[in-house]
Amino acid sequence: MDIRRQFLEFFIAKGHREVPSSPLVPDDPTLMFTNAGMVQFKNIFTGNAPIPEPPRATSAQLCVRAGGKHNDLDNVGYTARHHTLFEMLGNFSFADYFKKDAIAYAWEFITSPEYLGLPVDKLWVTVHESDDEAFDLWTEHIAADRIVRFGDKDNFWQMGDTGPCGPSSEIFYDQGEEHFHSPEDVMGGEGDRFLEIWNLVFMQYDRSADGTLTSLPKPSIDTGMGLERVVAIKEGKHNNYHSSLFVPYLEKIGKLVGTPYDYDAPNSASYRVIADHLRSVGFLLAQGVNFDKEGRGYVLRRIMRRAIRHGYLLGLREPFMYRLVDTLVAQMGHQYDYLPEKAEAIKGAMRLEEARFFDTIEAGIKLFSEALERTTDTFDGDVAFKLYDTYGFPLDLTQDMLREKGIALDTAAFDAKMDAQRAQSKAHWKGSGDAATTGDFKALKEAHGTNTFVGYDTTETTANVLALLDADFKQVSSLDGRGWVMLDLTPFYAESGGQVGDKGFLTVGDMMVPVLDTKKFLDMNLSEVEGRLSVGDEVTATVDPSRAEIEKHHSATHLLHAALRAVLGDHIAQAGSLNDDKRLRFDFSHPKALTAAELAEVEAWVNDKIARALPRETKVMSIDEAKQSGAMALFGEKYGDEVRVVDFNGASIELCGGTHVDNAAQIGLFMVTKESGVSAGVRRIEAVCGWSAVETVNALREESRAVKAELKAQEPLTGIAKLKEQIKTLKRELQSALASTQKELNATEVNGVNVIIDEVEAGDIKALIDDAKNRYDSIAIMLFQKKGDKVLLAAGSKNTPVKAGDWIKTIAPIVGGGGGGRPDFAQAGGKMPEKIREAKEGAVAYIKDMMAR
Repeated sequence: MDIRRQFLEFFIAKGHREVPSSPLVPDDPTLMFTNAGMVQFKNIFTGNAPIPEPPRATSAQLCVRAGGKHNDLDNVGYTARHHTLFEMLGNFSFADYFKKDAIAYAWEFITSPEYLGLPVDKLWVTVHESDDEAFDLWTEHIAADRIVRFGDKDNFWQMGDTGPCGPSSEIFYDQGEEHFHSPEDVMGGEGDRFLEIWNLVFMQYDRSADGTLTSLPKPSIDTGMGLERVVAIKEGKHNNYHSSLFVPYLEKIGKLVGTPYDYDAPNSASYRVIADHLRSVGFLLAQGVNFDKEGRGYVLRRIMRRAIRHGYLLGLREPFMYRLVDTLVAQMGHQYDYLPEKAEAIKGAMRLEEARFFDTIEAGIKLFSEALERTTDTFDGDVAFKLYDTYGFPLDLTQDMLREKGIALDTAAFDAKMDAQRAQSKAHWKGSGDAATTGDFKALKEAHGTNTFVGYDTTETTANVLALLDADFKQVSSLDGRGWVMLDLTPFYAESGGQVGDKGFLTVGDMMVPVLDTKKFLDMNLSEVEGRLSVGDEVTATVDPSRAEIEKHHSATHLLHAALRAVLGDHIAQAGSLNDDKRLRFDFSHPKALTAAELAEVEAWVNDKIARALPRETKVMSIDEAKQSGAMALFGEKYGDEVRVVDFNGASIELCGGTHVDNAAQIGLFMVTKESGVSAGVRRIEAVCGWSAVETVNALREESRAVKAELKAQEPLTGIAKLKEQIKTLKRELQSALASTQKELNATEVNGVNVIIDEVEAGDIKALIDDAKNRYDSIAIMLFQKKGDKVLLAAGSKNTPVKAGDWIKTIAPIVGGGGGGRPDFAQAGGKMPEKIREAKEGAVAYIKDMMAR
């Protein structure tokens, strides 16, 4: 029985619209990850977006709780019910039905034999202590003595310190006193006997800054039920990890380890941690989050390295997580079709991250163990920082290891070295905020709807000013300065999908008002202007000619994406882009830097399509038709029921709402200017085309002319080769001249070995050592040279038992330094030139001692 599908179909039959799971990276600057089903509806609940039609929805939402305020990471693997990634089934009412129907729907789905069919005598319900209405409604379905009242801590929900809030009602399943009988296994306790399976939130109040609750005129419903818990209950399992959702992972891990999973074994938690973390890491990678040193990418790294460490505890000593990806795809790929498409890219990113951590984990665990032996009650914070900074151990991984030993961490010492980096990481994911949460956009949309974009067909049109906003996004009737304008018809493209917003101007009578930028707010295209305008003005809206260059770069980006997949493989997935009138920037998933040959092939592939003058065709179709046509969609982009498919004669087919050239030939020359790394597993290509490519070629030509003039050669490489030969000749002459000023470096025999140990005032001591090696069939030589208040020393050995590296490691500390090298040559530096005489004596003693052995 597919409970997920059953739930969705139940609510579709009740008039709800099924809404896909929104991205794990939310369009919300206050959240690190999507952590509940209501996140994608937040603006509707807060009144910052209009109520949709129909005013009820249902979803199966992927959620991650592993960072920020909601963080279950520490509990995962050690409890029966905590996960970093889980699926939340939910139904939502936007000022439509309220408590009566929400309670009735929940009861019907849970108890009806047609659906979950859970026994009534196993069910309990909680309500807020003040919510008599909910209590009375529940008595229509369940005995009053099975309804328990709790206070704000357990049964009151609020989105933030202010805003929509209200009492909640939770449904619990009694797993049986015979299985759970600790003091906490009571209603309201922390035990697992009474398992919460569904939370119904009744948003009926608005909380003001002073704490006052005001009844909302149109209350709403937000519910959430954990799929993993319900599946376990239906299958008679008392641990989520023992249900059919997780057992395949545990079995595969057992095969990799060589020992089957055993719940009673001391190491069973490690199996569960790996099974859980595989899901969250896999989905975050599939949705475009990459391993990084900060923000969401750092949380991803923490989860991954926690899993690797538990694999290490199970005896695994090489990358293994990537070998579990096929099991993940088999388990969840039918519901999330992008998962199998991204499988190879996920494996590649995982394997690279695993290899990096396995390089340092053994040394890190050794350092941890040594420090642990010295620890009595508090672990050294400086060691924790070294584990983080040198060995890649995230702080919470170290804390996790200490928690298993019952030892605390000296966080003050750690924080002294880490505060700056932690603050930077936290600031990174908070984002810059969204004006849509504070401006008058909701009122604007309710009054005017969405305006019409005509920029696909024209770059100039006559339009009317529907509304104006000042610089603070508040509605005004007129502007005399900077603000935002909403036109009924607009040719200006709003920044989206990597393409920058259009600039241009508005003509009002004989006055021109510059358009500085164009952005999208609640699906409305608004242009930033600076000048004098009034609501009702008729204007001529003209897009800046730079749009043509933007279109060239945008179309070139599509061809570049296709080229990378053709040259490097289908694992290539877009991770970000920028297209303006001067350049393009394309970020993509790939584990290593491109070779010069690969870059040349990619560049040639794109230029070949340009030379073929491929026509561009754009069609509007349903999302399903688009996917069937082979069009690539970008994860995280919001697509409507109908989408635009941009097709360059089959060479590149992508879902895209941007503007493009009519024919690839209009792109002109395409040139890659730079290839670099962005983060682990993500590369970046920067390129130019159109007039920017012409300017780049002209600059290169001018640079070439300057080089030729400087070299006095028409063939720069020939001129450079001559210069290099001249430098070699001059270097030899200089060394010869310096050598002639030096005293003769003659060897003396020490215990049967030719030895030179001396101090020289000038010259290249390495060259002097090489000269001595050429003059003697066998020689051990060490030279010292004073350089201001520093000392340089170097050693060489030819056909002797003396190893130069070991010799210099022994002598360098005498002059306050250190160094090393090969058996035939080594060098070092020191800061105590007054000790040169002592060091020379030590060098002789070293030879005598070694030859006497």
